[in-house]
Amino acid sequence: MTTQQSSFAMNARNTYEKHTLSNAHLDALEEETIFILREVAAAFERPALLFSGGKDSLVMLKCAEKAFGVGRIPYPLLMIDTGHNFPEVTAFRDFRAEQLGAELIVRSVEDSMKRGTVRLARPDESRNVHQSVTLLEAIEEFRFDALIGGARRDEEKARAKERIFSHRDSFGQWQPKSQRPELWNLFNTRLHPGEHFRVFPISNWTELDVWQYIAREQIALPSLYYAHTREVIERKGLLVPVTHMTPAKPGEQVQQRLVRFRTVGDITCTCPVESDATTANDIVIETLQADVSERGATRMDDQTSDASMEKRKKEGYF
Repeated sequence: MTTQQSSFAMNARNTYEKHTLSNAHLDALEEETIFILREVAAAFERPALLFSGGKDSLVMLKCAEKAFGVGRIPYPLLMIDTGHNFPEVTAFRDFRAEQLGAELIVRSVEDSMKRGTVRLARPDESRNVHQSVTLLEAIEEFRFDALIGGARRDEEKARAKERIFSHRDSFGQWQPKSQRPELWNLFNTRLHPGEHFRVFPISNWTELDVWQYIAREQIALPSLYYAHTREVIERKGLLVPVTHMTPAKPGEQVQQRLVRFRTVGDITCTCPVESDATTANDIVIETLQADVSERGATRMDDQTSDASMEKRKKEGYF
């Protein structure tokens, strides 16, 4: 962290301590999310909630708990496992699902590889992009007609123009001309056979909203979200974690840094940021000074081209 950033963080912390940041708007966001979650339960026959164990899906799960009650969530939780997920996240995913008494369905990219529907160009290739194949196979297997996801419009420009109820064709693809108008809180949920919806209840939330809500509701998260010491290497402006899947290359210097993850995805493409934040309130302060989106700051797969996310959206990624 530079001297200028440290100074800014100190000023932000002093301002935060003198004037507590208002979270009154969180009630309206929570109410909207609960309304959408209930609308999905009422409008669709076989919905599921995409649950990775990350902060956004945990916020949605908290809202679902408020909407329906513990042990009464009316749809299963679905997770697409690349086999390259952080173990802390998958362990927390299992713990939280069991805690709520929710049905958890896990489908693996490795199973798709065994079936031959996913083929890697090389053994160390990121499997993140191949999740869409396994997801579409799960949709066909369980005949899901709606999948609830934690995408937010502030994350990335391809998501900024997304509807809350996003129509997908019989191939699972996003077609811009097939999207329905959304007026106030009226949603057109009619489907033809083979089609489905992706539903994004927290579309209107920002990263700051999410962390304020986590702080207010005291939502437990995987430890990776908070500051910890980790071996990293600097590569293309990012801090790449040193793991058996992402080893240091010849000539790269391994460093011990105090870091945290703003988003947790596939190990092969998710990077931490320097941080000393150990609580949700600390992260609220950090988020106030952030000038790069969480995906822009931490995801190598989104930096391959300006259209990376747009291409994957059309293929059924989210």
